[in-house]
Amino acid sequence: MLTEERYRLILERLQLHGVVKLQELVELLGASESTVRRDLIDLEANQLLKRVHGGASLITQKSAELGMEEKTFKNVQEKNIVAKLAAQQIQNGDCIYLDAGTTTLAMIPYIEAEDITVVTNGLSHVEALVSKNIRSYLLGGLIKTHTKAVVGSIALQNMDQFRFDKSFIGTNGVDVKMGYTTPDPEEALLKRSAHLMSGNTYVLADSSKFGEVAFAKLFNLNEATLITDSVPEPYKVSIGQKYKVIEG
Repeated sequence: MLTEERYRLILERLQLHGVVKLQELVELLGASESTVRRDLIDLEANQLLKRVHGGASLITQKSAELGMEEKTFKNVQEKNIVAKLAAQQIQNGDCIYLDAGTTTLAMIPYIEAEDITVVTNGLSHVEALVSKNIRSYLLGGLIKTHTKAVVGSIALQNMDQFRFDKSFIGTNGVDVKMGYTTPDPEEALLKRSAHLMSGNTYVLADSSKFGEVAFAKLFNLNEATLITDSVPEPYKVSIGQKYKVIEG
């Protein structure tokens, strides 16, 4: 297969899935792992993709954000690992905050703690919580139809009425210098408020989020415990050994 044809197939697969694993490309292209790695290096040099641990992802604008449906089908296995680890941090009687997002939503089936109270800004979370007979509060405010998250000044006012043992926050980026980030400043304010109202904050991020930086900052890496499926090799020292990390 010609180099240009491999490039085309790689980019087509990325457009479909957003993220692609190295081994998937090896099988798709019928090429050696070293050849595919060189292709990814070349495409990254031309700013057509971003190499991540074990594969590649699309380059996204810092203010761009996928919808709930799109996020649901990305990195499913990794998110489930993170979600299960996060749910294990909840103890009987805890009052917790569950941030809107697909990884925090994936936590709910794994929650085994009893007599807990949950506050959330995730519309998709409410039905799942109620189906498990978990005592739940939904913040009021502006509803983002794209992500099914409640945000805005009313949500912030609601948040001020609560105090949490633990909060579980999603993020779009994990970066040594820029900390935790998300595309929407409105959501960033709410995430930061939940963090300030909590005894302990856990940030949920699968390994594809490492090295990514979105538009709005949440807080620094040293202010929370990171829960991830795995810390990519380039970040083993700078993040994995320096900050509080729970790894699958």
